[in-house]
Amino acid sequence: MTLPADFDVLAPDGSEVRILLSMAGGSMAHFRLPAGAVSKAVRHRTVEEIWYVVSGTGEMWRSDSGIVALSAGICLTIPVGVSFQFRACENGALAAVAVTMPRWPGDGEAEKADGHWTSTVT
Repeated sequence: MTLPADFDVLAPDGSEVRILLSMAGGSMAHFRLPAGAVSKAVRHRTVEEIWYVVSGTGEMWRSDSGIVALSAGICLTIPVGVSFQFRACENGALAAVAVTMPRWPGDGEAEKADGHWTSTVT
């Protein structure tokens, strides 16, 4: 599998999603947020995620632990029910690969949440 040139869908948070792999116990996707963009704040109803930043710089806010600076090589987790929001710095897009456990169940998994920043995506 190679990273597709075009994204498959927009995530509920407004980031571009390239679906990579899926098995019964989990799924993997590539997420991209354009330079200077701020995602919508959401929380997951039933899944948890592990994120690995592959390029760009930015910040991730999680309701249980505050703000984390993001850059290539940073790993973090998003537990079930934790509100989160992320933003990319002005100097380039922010991209991460994430594993979702169990695999992404579909529409309705992500719920809108109160965020830390004002979203710039639709």
